[in-house]
Amino acid sequence: MQFDTIAVNTIVANRKGEVSSCDLPFSEDLLQFNADYLRLTKQVCECCEDYDLSADSMVIGTSALVESEIDGAVGMYSGVFNNPFMIWGRYKRGWFKTSLSVSFQFHHTQMDGAHAARFLEMLQQEIAALKL
Repeated sequence: MQFDTIAVNTIVANRKGEVSSCDLPFSEDLLQFNADYLRLTKQVCECCEDYDLSADSMVIGTSALVESEIDGAVGMYSGVFNNPFMIWGRYKRGWFKTSLSVSFQFHHTQMDGAHAARFLEMLQQEIAALKL
């Protein structure tokens, strides 16, 4: 299968205290992606309904488990969630550095390990470029 667009999925804690799914259209413009993220996650939080782009886009799943400290997650594939999936938890501060562990899973029919390593390196470059 080939898709013309990419979306990033995130899980949103909604106003009912439950979770809803929110697909975010990918944009190379980080400011545009952030604006879409803020607008759509707020919409999903308030209306408690999933926002789904999976019919039109290749959706990359993510999950931020900020209440938890994780070192990784395995076995996320169920036959329904076969797209690449990235999970992270709470960041950790040390004496001289702050770190964030991520778990990134993908199916080899979608990409090779070199592609995954390139993605993670590009993610690291974006994080390093942040002015914190």
